[in-house]
Amino acid sequence: MRSKLVVGNWKMHGTRESCSSLILALKQGLDGVPEGVEIGIAPPSVYLPLAAKLCADTRIQTGAQNASQFEQGAYTGEVACGMLADLGADFVIVGHSERRALFGESDAVVAEKFAAVQAASLQPILCVGETLEQRKEGITADVVMAQLAAVLERVGVAAFENAVIAYEPVWAIGTGEKASPEQAQEVHALLRSDLAKQDKEIAAAIQILYGGSVKESNSAELIAQPDIDGGLVGGASLEAEQFLAICTNADN
Repeated sequence: MRSKLVVGNWKMHGTRESCSSLILALKQGLDGVPEGVEIGIAPPSVYLPLAAKLCADTRIQTGAQNASQFEQGAYTGEVACGMLADLGADFVIVGHSERRALFGESDAVVAEKFAAVQAASLQPILCVGETLEQRKEGITADVVMAQLAAVLERVGVAAFENAVIAYEPVWAIGTGEKASPEQAQEVHALLRSDLAKQDKEIAAAIQILYGGSVKESNSAELIAQPDIDGGLVGGASLEAEQFLAICTNADN
């Protein structure tokens, strides 16, 4: 049986003081979260060493929101996966919709980043999802399958033994629109069935998270769906009480 996983993506928010305070509040509330629920946080990379140190004695894993596909070299401003591992990262989010839309990351680039994350012995969390226009056109399946296929072609299905997938409908992030549990489940099941065509055991075991504006109010119903194994949480992860409530709701 797959364990539940809730990951907080802090995006570009925080200071040393606010990150420390948030982690302290999370640590104080951990006793209320069922042991079977896995927890991760992805602070801005400059605060990753701080987060890793503060979480070292807890069950909270720490990770990065992005990484370079290159191991080293003349890539000004980039951060290599090996550097993130050196700072205490456990995982790296790759292919987030904001990276794709705002920074032009293609499916091919995302696939290279996925490979680089695993080469550094870190766990990739691969984000896939469609825009509102693509959903209206009825091509949701085509879009998410193409995003997944690019990674499968680059690394092969065996690489997904140590990976997580997050489905994030772009149209449901910060827009006021909401994906119903049934809509989310449909795409999650599609992703799992596509992986099953290549390896049924890996498909059955992989955690697939939902990442479309997850909140305390909708998390329990979403995560109760058979193919939704947790959440990739944005804004709500910046509030300790709400994030802990989402973690607790994941145990259903």
